[in-house]
Amino acid sequence: MNYLVIIIAAILVNNIVLMQFLGVCPFLGVSKKLSTAIGMTGAVAFVMVLATIVTYLIQKFVLDKLGLAYLQTIAFILVIASLVQLVEIILKKVSPAMYQALGIFLPLITTNCAILGVAILTIQKEFNLLEGVIYAIANAIGFGLALILFAGIREHLDLQNVPKGLKGIPIALIAAGILAMAFMGFSGIV
Repeated sequence: MNYLVIIIAAILVNNIVLMQFLGVCPFLGVSKKLSTAIGMTGAVAFVMVLATIVTYLIQKFVLDKLGLAYLQTIAFILVIASLVQLVEIILKKVSPAMYQALGIFLPLITTNCAILGVAILTIQKEFNLLEGVIYAIANAIGFGLALILFAGIREHLDLQNVPKGLKGIPIALIAAGILAMAFMGFSGIV
């Protein structure tokens, strides 16, 4: 039952983007096209889960054992940056089209605070490794859900007659606010 609570809370109730406001840069930057949003979701999910596993092990078996817990943020950022480089190399070889579509946003995963936030929250919530992995997967799903929904909304908005002063980012922010309020409806579940 505890795992189900973690999953529902991470995906719907405490959505990493819409409720905790982590990862807003790729949320706004990559959400113009649905195909790019799906690709970014996959890349972020892979890095988020892998980063959570590696950072958890580093925290428990290196930082805590040596009394260096104060180096957590720097160590986690280095791990995430390394993992993003790995994903970038793999994408470049496996899917050059996706690599081109993601463009500048792929290196930006390095500074995506959603990934760092999930890694740090896993430690702060005192999850064990399995709970941490489930938490990371659920947050990746929540990130992807928010990003894909928002990309669909933005593609639909491009077809609408939006007043000139609201075109682009202003109407996107309004839509993001309404989407966040819709997710607030799930707050009573857990």
